[in-house]
Amino acid sequence: MSSVPARTGRQRQRYEDNLRLVSGCIPYRWTKDNTDQMGETREIIEVLMVSSPKRDDLVFPKGGWEDDETVTEAACREALEEAGVKGILREIPLGIWEFRSKTSQDLCSVEGGCRGYMFALEVTEELETWPEQKNHARQWLNIKDAFKLSRYDWMCNALEAFLRVMAEDRKPENQDQNVELEPPSIVEDMPECQSMSPNCYKRSSTMQHHGMPPKANLLSRATREIAIHFGY
Repeated sequence: MSSVPARTGRQRQRYEDNLRLVSGCIPYRWTKDNTDQMGETREIIEVLMVSSPKRDDLVFPKGGWEDDETVTEAACREALEEAGVKGILREIPLGIWEFRSKTSQDLCSVEGGCRGYMFALEVTEELETWPEQKNHARQWLNIKDAFKLSRYDWMCNALEAFLRVMAEDRKPENQDQNVELEPPSIVEDMPECQSMSPNCYKRSSTMQHHGMPPKANLLSRATREIAIHFGY
């Protein structure tokens, strides 16, 4: 059972340009799938989303970035509190998005605006119980379903940036794109990770920050290479 209570209140909340600063992540894992046309098992990527209290939708774990933690520590904390997962966090954000709260009961600031930093988190541990379990049920989804259930443009943008990072990671030099790629090894990656907190590790990366993709029908714009890798 998790002994770490969820943080409440906004006494330590960070603000910038009159926007509430938010940090979150897209938790992911590699899993086996038996839908290959040749009858062979392949590996696909799944992402974790959580339910919203009092609303009929799914979101990625995220929450306020507080003044006693780094933005990456905040992302790890939110993943633990809302989704009950720990893992390896990529230190470069997938992007920074500004969005407005849709309900007056959940205002991000006086004007309802948020500036959110999103990261990719490779899940290495799922807890049986977690601090906000009563308010947030978790669900693993394939990429296609995650796009369908992402009701906001910024969530789709974050997913697309996530897929591009994953595709780049899984493409060794001189590797033919039609060959199935093996997932990165958690054991091999751990020595490269810098311990951040009991919740996760931070993986250093030389990958460029992808920033915010333009708004569009993101699923239809996904490249053929990404579609091959992630099965949609």
